[in-house]
Amino acid sequence: MPRSFYAVALVVGMVTLSGFAKATDRYKPFIHAFTTPESVTETVAQVQAKLERAGLTLVGHYVLNTDSEVLVATNDMLRGLSLESRLSGFASTLRVSVNATEGGTQVSYVNPDYLQRAYRIETDLSGLAKTLEDALGREAEFGSEKGLTEKKLAKYRYTFGMEQFDDVYQLAEFPNQDEALSAVRAGLNAADSHVKALYELPLSRANTVIFGVSMSSEDEQGKYYDDQFQMSIVDFTPMKSTAYLPYQLLVIDGAVVALHMRFRMAVHFPDLKMMGKHSFMTLMPSPSAIEKALGAAVNTP
Repeated sequence: MPRSFYAVALVVGMVTLSGFAKATDRYKPFIHAFTTPESVTETVAQVQAKLERAGLTLVGHYVLNTDSEVLVATNDMLRGLSLESRLSGFASTLRVSVNATEGGTQVSYVNPDYLQRAYRIETDLSGLAKTLEDALGREAEFGSEKGLTEKKLAKYRYTFGMEQFDDVYQLAEFPNQDEALSAVRAGLNAADSHVKALYELPLSRANTVIFGVSMSSEDEQGKYYDDQFQMSIVDFTPMKSTAYLPYQLLVIDGAVVALHMRFRMAVHFPDLKMMGKHSFMTLMPSPSAIEKALGAAVNTP
């Protein structure tokens, strides 16, 4: 046969293999950047400086406890993701955790390549992933033993009948964006609220603002929406996944929504078992408790 035939066949074969490789790539939810002997306080300051040098702006700082803190950062590209779809603003921030462990202070962050696919983002975030690798490091991906494929993440649900990305909590609906923001701010600032604002970030899409919030309760009845209690159940492995926090509220065109806990937690902890001490069954009341706590915080019944 003519050489041209073999050349075409070779090209077709390479394209096919490339497409197959992309389709079967697996992604994990978190990236371990580095571990240091320095304290959490010292490490937080170093991480913040590294993020700022990389062109990211710190918008939130969550001190979960003396051993665990989370930095939340963004940039123009991340804020611009809100232009893609009604819910794409949920991907507008980057979360970096700093945790004291027996082996030293551990720094990890949410994997942009994973979040891009789980939150159905069309923009390629591999550039952001490289920026973070250069700024903070990239020792290992973790959070799932085998990882998830792009196809699996695009339609992710933990199991049959559970929520997907767009099955959000519909927390409140107001006549306009200004009234919605006023209600949310008032609720999060209320003295008796168990949900507090960590940051408020206007996004590129008109009438779109995202809030990062903490959730806490000192009594037994409220523990199922309490951040520390939830993390005590799911964040139990040597590699810490505290960058799951904080939870987010999206205020868009007068509506207040949040990702459903049965999607959000499941996609960040895809290997979590259904039964046992560290399982979704232990947190079975949490999805309803979180919806009620967030709803109360935005002045809904």
